[in-house]
Amino acid sequence: MRIEHIGLWTKDLEKMKDFYQRYFHVTSGEQYHNSSKKFTSYFLTFDSGSRLELMHREDISKPATEGFGYAHLALAVGNKSKVDDLVSRLTSDGYELINGPRTTGDGYYEAVIEDPEGNLIELMAD
Repeated sequence: MRIEHIGLWTKDLEKMKDFYQRYFHVTSGEQYHNSSKKFTSYFLTFDSGSRLELMHREDISKPATEGFGYAHLALAVGNKSKVDDLVSRLTSDGYELINGPRTTGDGYYEAVIEDPEGNLIELMAD
């Protein structure tokens, strides 16, 4: 068994797709549009085969808040140097670093940044 994909509601579908393509080298599928539901999405595929579905509907407007449910998306980006390099690139491009890079108490080397819509992405050494 494996996780096939994770769905993420977005405010700006194209901006989010561009972000994940630019920094995480995903391959985007064709845009899907269901006019009766006013729903649009892209499936983004990582080199590992994992997928992220970016979804948009005009009536979805509730902002993300801290609470129960999904907390972050963790992406293994390579070794410690690759984590540091990606953090440097993201922060110099204006994305907020929430914490790290650091070695956690359980031995992971990681940093947490926000994507363009404030979703947390944990960048990890694998």
